[in-house]
Amino acid sequence: MSSTSSDYPTSDHHHGHYAHLQPRAHSAATMSHYVQQRGRNAYTLQHGGRQVRIGPVAFWTVVGTLVIMAIWSVGTGTYFAFREDVLTGLIGRQAQMQFAYEDRIAELRTRVDRITSRQLLDQEQFEQKLNELLQRQTTLEQRTDALSSDTMTTGSIRPMQRAPVAPQSDIQIKPSPISDTVIFTAPPDREARLESRVLPASTTRLASRGDGTGLTGILARIEGALDKVAQRQTAALTDIEEQVDSKSRRMQSVLSDLGVQITGTPAMAAVGGPFMPLRTPRPGASAFDRQLYRINVARAQIDHLNHILIAVPVRKPVTGEVDMSSPFGVRNDPFLGRPAMHTGIDMRGEIGESVHATATGKVSIANRDGGYGNLVEIDHGNGLATRYGHLSEIDVTIGQVVRIGQVIGKIGSTGRSTGPHLHYETRINGEAVNPQKYLRAGLRLGSV
Repeated sequence: MSSTSSDYPTSDHHHGHYAHLQPRAHSAATMSHYVQQRGRNAYTLQHGGRQVRIGPVAFWTVVGTLVIMAIWSVGTGTYFAFREDVLTGLIGRQAQMQFAYEDRIAELRTRVDRITSRQLLDQEQFEQKLNELLQRQTTLEQRTDALSSDTMTTGSIRPMQRAPVAPQSDIQIKPSPISDTVIFTAPPDREARLESRVLPASTTRLASRGDGTGLTGILARIEGALDKVAQRQTAALTDIEEQVDSKSRRMQSVLSDLGVQITGTPAMAAVGGPFMPLRTPRPGASAFDRQLYRINVARAQIDHLNHILIAVPVRKPVTGEVDMSSPFGVRNDPFLGRPAMHTGIDMRGEIGESVHATATGKVSIANRDGGYGNLVEIDHGNGLATRYGHLSEIDVTIGQVVRIGQVIGKIGSTGRSTGPHLHYETRINGEAVNPQKYLRAGLRLGSV
């Protein structure tokens, strides 16, 4: 590439013809100046005797295109030269990340399985504890049934419904549901690490709560309530044992003072059944069972003594307060005015007031008998008998069986009597004894 003016002759070539060529020399100088002016703004490409003149814009466009193509060629060659290494690196990176994800997933699944196993274990332990509490409640209810004849509040607790939160009629605890789907959040730096999502507070095991509102707290409160029931039952059972022991001793003391035989078998109404010996508590029996055994034995003794006392005249023959006008023993006879033996006690009353049998027995006399006037005598067995004199009305017949408190007649003033009253006697084997002794025994026994 060059700018030249060789096509135009100059004076150096033809010096001898200088004058003739003067006008052309002027023309060639002008042309050379023209070519130099254009060479400043254009480029000439010469090849094989041919020249191509192009402008600067086109020139640099061509040059830039060639540079870009060269760079592209170099890059493409480099890519294909190192393509296998790049792909291998990318695949290895991807495999590394995949393995990391799989390892994390396996770890989280292991944690889920461990949590599930722990919850199942907690459920088993809770159900076992609950079964123990239910069995204990059943035992307390059986004890209550055994003591049903006595006034006693047990405060029984209803079974809990088996639910994850609160006990109701049947308690059933299920493990918290745990999803097998684990949500991951990849870190922005694309490292092969995982950030597991934080479990919400609602998935925390209820049994691990220590504020008293979890399953452990519920079981503790139920157990505490059952403890209180057991304590109340034990206290009530102790009171019952003391009461039956005291009553049994009091009854034995009264009958002993009255001289009544208590070792035999009293006459009873229609009773019977096969003999079944009472089993004593086993060596490993609980204190409640042993105490209940003692109470049952004492109650059987009380029942035996009650059957004896049914035929012992320890009750009052009249209702209300006893207004005694003449005691048992020696007194001046109201008609003769001289000392005489009074074989009973006189109780004031109004004519027509009811007279009651003081013990169970059979009527042996029911008619008028000398100074007794209208007389009723009741044979109570074991040599005991009672007499009711001066009656205005007799309401029983000879041979009739009467019970405690049954009306046998009305107060009157028949026979040797100065006014309406009841003459009441107590006899043992035909001999009159002081009725007050039996009446005082009745006061000692209280309500029998």
